[in-house]
Amino acid sequence: MRVLVVEDEPTLAAQLAAALGDEGYAVDVARNGVHAHCLGDADPQPFDAVVLDLGLPQMDGLTVLKKWRASGRTVPVLILTARDNWHDKVAGIDAGADDYLTKPFHTEELLARLRALIRRAGGHASADLRCGPVVLDTRTSRVTVDGRALSLTSHEFRVLDYLMHHRGRIVSRSELIDHIYAQDFDRDSNTVEVFIARLRKKLPPGLIETERGLGYRLVDPQ
Repeated sequence: MRVLVVEDEPTLAAQLAAALGDEGYAVDVARNGVHAHCLGDADPQPFDAVVLDLGLPQMDGLTVLKKWRASGRTVPVLILTARDNWHDKVAGIDAGADDYLTKPFHTEELLARLRALIRRAGGHASADLRCGPVVLDTRTSRVTVDGRALSLTSHEFRVLDYLMHHRGRIVSRSELIDHIYAQDFDRDSNTVEVFIARLRKKLPPGLIETERGLGYRLVDPQ
């Protein structure tokens, strides 16, 4: 899963990027509203969620959000604001925000709210994502097969995590690349095939289907 952090305060931006990276997210950072709007308005949409500060230079966060929504961008957005004022919170929600946190906040709460936004966007009500005997706990990033813990590399986990969130849907190789790597990462499209091959060796047979020329689909083999 790939997240955009929009925060102009360097220390907080670095802390958020580090915390999200530790949780297995690919993270991009924008330090002003113009850059944020450009990244968030990319087509196809590469982000699974956005953490958006309101008090930004060049273009404020509320304007950025309104522009995204006006152009049809439906990515879940969690607003960060130092403004402890209910008027600002209402304005953010009315502009299209999905949730908000007032600074200062606990990182654990931000991570929990972000997980919930991403789950809901994929139509999942539970923190446990299931496909046949495979269970991915989004709170702990732990994967089990028939109750036994599965050892995965960080990129194997990112691929499986994305497929689990979009279970039953064909996911193209380019879509996987967009959502498991940050923008500044040296991408190699062939590595996705390597990760899929490794996952197939670790998961039950038939769980990952290949739709030739289209991509991959996670299904319950039963």
